[in-house]
Amino acid sequence: MNIPENLKYTKDHEWLRVEGNEGFVGITDFAQGELGDVVFVEVETVGETIGKEETFGTIEAVKTVSDMFMPVTGEVLEFNAELESKPEMVNKDPYGKGWVVKIKISNPDEIKELLTPAKYSELTEH
Repeated sequence: MNIPENLKYTKDHEWLRVEGNEGFVGITDFAQGELGDVVFVEVETVGETIGKEETFGTIEAVKTVSDMFMPVTGEVLEFNAELESKPEMVNKDPYGKGWVVKIKISNPDEIKELLTPAKYSELTEH
């Protein structure tokens, strides 16, 4: 399983890549593997500020629909429009082209509360 060292993680299997006061959010390799083939990604929260651990969108796979949760409080700046026509990018490249939203981070202190790659790895080893 791929757990990049440059990201922070949540217990709900989202990741955050911080770039200044902005960040990119997606689901982890573990999460996409558990979901199976992703067929639709829905985010209707662009322009809204969403609290940490609140739902910012849903991801639909062949077998199930799951909520996606914000790793930190932030304003949703952009949805990865490529996922509208290619939702499978979440499966193929979860940490790259399969990112879901770009956010403006409201409270940088919340980043410290996220899981390190090592802690996330422990969470997924069961």
